[in-house]
Amino acid sequence: MYTPKFNQVTDRGLLLEAMRAYPFATVVGPIASLEPGAGTQATHLPLVVKNEREPELGDFVIEGHFAKANKHWTALAGREVLVIFAGPHSYVSPSLYVEELSVPTWNYIAIHAYGTLALVEDEAGKEALLAALIAAHDPAYLDRWRSLPEGFRRTMLGNIVGFRVPIARLEGKFKLSQNRAPAERRNVHAAHAAGNDDQRALAAWMTRLGVPPESR
Repeated sequence: MYTPKFNQVTDRGLLLEAMRAYPFATVVGPIASLEPGAGTQATHLPLVVKNEREPELGDFVIEGHFAKANKHWTALAGREVLVIFAGPHSYVSPSLYVEELSVPTWNYIAIHAYGTLALVEDEAGKEALLAALIAAHDPAYLDRWRSLPEGFRRTMLGNIVGFRVPIARLEGKFKLSQNRAPAERRNVHAAHAAGNDDQRALAAWMTRLGVPPESR
């Protein structure tokens, strides 16, 4: 990912926090094809980012599942994949800049995670993955899921293929007008703070990272 130094975020804890905040991601890897050099394919999935062992050890893993009918999973076992987490994004008008010779741009947050994908195909493993996904996004439903008829749950589990990706490398790009003059950063922050959901989220991240300098 092209990332100028002023947009680069390397704090692993901050990147993991953002990945959990924006968990609907894109898994990119080899295409499910018998043709050599067939290229890559992307699948959009809700994911869970969790500690593999104790937090202080810094071992994290991405977990999720494919629909079994989506044959992309057949090409990914034991292969390195790229998982893209896309955060909030917004247009930035040049009217917010002091410099007249300016052009429009776009602010956004993007995190790229790399690792080798391992399939989870046993029923107990898939049940655990699904429970973790429900617990992360709809914990009130977890007891109801577990109370559903066993035959129904087995059928649903039979229609998915789970996976785990231990995170080997992370790249974080938080494009938040860091390269603009102080007054312009304050203008962008104010405009985002008064805008839509994505813009307000970007304003919060700007504040978190100290991008809008204090007025003097």
